Amino acid sequence: MIKSIKIDNFKSLVEFECQLAKFSCLIGLNGAGKSTILQAVDFLSQLMVGDVDEWLKQRGWQKADINSKLTPKSNIDFEVIIDDPAWGEIVWSGSINRIDLRCTREEVRVVALNNTKILVVDSGNCSIAALKGIHRLGEFTSLDEATRPEKFPIVFEYQGSILSQLKESQITLPMSAVRDQMLDVKSLDLLSPDALRKRSRSSDKDLGLGGEKLSAFLYELSPENKKALLKRLEKLYPALVSLKTSSLKAGWKQLSITERYKSAELTSEARHINDGMLRAMAIVAQTLTEHKFLLFDEIENGINPELVERVVRWLVEAPQQVLVTTHSPMILNYLDDETAKSGILLVYKTPQGFTRIKPFFEIPDMKKKLQVMGPGEAFVDTDLSALVEQITVSPDIKG
Repeated sequence: MIKSIKIDNFKSLVEFECQLAKFSCLIGLNGAGKSTILQAVDFLSQLMVGDVDEWLKQRGWQKADINSKLTPKSNIDFEVIIDDPAWGEIVWSGSINRIDLRCTREEVRVVALNNTKILVVDSGNCSIAALKGIHRLGEFTSLDEATRPEKFPIVFEYQGSILSQLKESQITLPMSAVRDQMLDVKSLDLLSPDALRKRSRSSDKDLGLGGEKLSAFLYELSPENKKALLKRLEKLYPALVSLKTSSLKAGWKQLSITERYKSAELTSEARHINDGMLRAMAIVAQTLTEHKFLLFDEIENGINPELVERVVRWLVEAPQQVLVTTHSPMILNYLDDETAKSGILLVYKTPQGFTRIKPFFEIPDMKKKLQVMGPGEAFVDTDLSALVEQITVSPDIKG
């Protein structure tokens, strides 16, 4: 699980820090930077893919678009703390050259191993500490026994993290834990009905940034997961009796559904399926994948209010870590108090334009309201503009 993220010089994120729960929900005024936080997490994930140019192209961005206009800094600095079952806290940090989109400085260190640096990239060189024990942290009895540094010059060109380029034999277990966690981030912050309706080819088990590979993605789901998906969708849409994906010429895949009413059965292709069902289909399908971290922007968009409760509950109960944004008080009312305390995060901007984040129910006034109100009721009962002004005047306000 990703425990925390720090990033500096990414759009409005300047010296930005964020603690994450298993389920986190970003709230705040328009323009506060909620979507930017999702984009930053996805950007850090793409460093492990090693093709940041393609990621920018998919979003229709230029290199200059990710750089903050609020600071003279050129590099993007970051730190990600991962809570791994086998190794405890692993810290991945680095500095990204915004011109060639490469980590010119990078480290992976294991906190429980006396903060041993397993990977160091600096000044054109890479140093890797090979672990003798291999299997479990408890096998290491001393720092000398745990490490054997190997240093070599970096003579090849690459983008993103050097972990996207190293041979498997060079990557130790803590490094692979970081790489795998970041590669398993899936962002659906650009989900759109137009993209979801498209026919698509082989998806590589990926839905696509906006959901444009939905038909191919569902085609490749296992029979068990298809049944699980249909079962959940039937709870949202009782008339739904089947979900079918068929293969067309040249590898194209087509999605259709069948609904049963008293008078007839109706079969509809994706281009005639309602927006809400397509979004729900994409969201629920992602909870059936092996991704470890799912990102959704404005989770309630296009889905009927009476159906959102089930979708939110499935996300809270999903095996994945989940980060969503919302403008809807209803979403918060569907969370129990403990989930709300740990996961609802207020996003706001300082007078300088920097995006900041604060646990909503650690703010004293909000903590008091939660004692007598539901999370959503407390949200509705609060003037966010006035609350943000209070916080920015007294930034040390905590629980």
